Amino acid sequence: MSWLSRRFRAVGFGLALCSLGAVTLSPSTANAWWNNDDYTETKYPIVLAHGMAGFDSLFGIYQYFYAIPADLEDDGAEVYVTQVPQFNATEARGEALLAQVEEILAVSGAEKVNLIGHSHGGLDVRYVASVAPELVASVTTVGSPHGGAELADMLRDGLSEGGFGEAVLSFFADSLGDVLALISGSWGTEQDSVAALEALTYENSVEFSAAHPAGVPEDWCGQGDFVVDGIRYYSWSGDRALTNAFDVSDPLLGLTNLVYDEDNDGLVGECSSHLGKVIRDDYRLNHLDEVNQAFGLVHLFGPNPKSLFRAHANRLKNEGL
Repeated sequence: MSWLSRRFRAVGFGLALCSLGAVTLSPSTANAWWNNDDYTETKYPIVLAHGMAGFDSLFGIYQYFYAIPADLEDDGAEVYVTQVPQFNATEARGEALLAQVEEILAVSGAEKVNLIGHSHGGLDVRYVASVAPELVASVTTVGSPHGGAELADMLRDGLSEGGFGEAVLSFFADSLGDVLALISGSWGTEQDSVAALEALTYENSVEFSAAHPAGVPEDWCGQGDFVVDGIRYYSWSGDRALTNAFDVSDPLLGLTNLVYDEDNDGLVGECSSHLGKVIRDDYRLNHLDEVNQAFGLVHLFGPNPKSLFRAHANRLKNEGL
């Protein structure tokens, strides 16, 4: 299945080490192998969940979490990359994610998983933890709009319900979702871009948090409960829209950034991204940089996104997760 992404890689000097379909070494980490490096080796598998218009990989090559899974696996992590409908309500996406988590547990033999979601995927992982807490060890969200996204409110307010503009949006966005599903190997997933847009508005974020409150701060821009029902909650995000002149996605994020009153990553305000223990909300990253897009072109003086994911895997490991 395309969404269940496990990687087979050769090791330098012709060595290969396979376990449950995964190779934990690469030429760049040959020295780590000799030292039995297990920096990212968490107790439970790490499950990555993409955001709106996301995918696991395009044509089986280009990854949404660009080069991140392999980097985590290099030092011991067991990583799975999921895929849900590109455009749909959080509940629909969350149910699709839950089914995949259950399959991952069956395949891996693990009791729980560590969920990490980017953007809308952060809401999806919250949903899974809420409806099936026994399956989840930790929830981490990266650049996720827990307090809604001002851009979503602006777009929703500009479209009359059932009107022509809404129909146009639905046609083009749903068609984009179908194309992304096709070239990422998950053709047939149901797309509903209007429901996806509404899921990210402030009003719907309040309703969603009322139904799934774990980790949500009581005060705006505060931190939420770190541990709820035995599940640990974390979040981090960036606060820059323009980060690399060679990244073709930066100009678009520079425009969307203008919609926001607070510091943001181009699509999500830093305070809206808060959930549980806030690791940081001011990394020199924009919304796509947070998952090492595009092609790893990020801020020259900002953090390496792969290093952030590695450090977090080590954090989870040290927590016994």
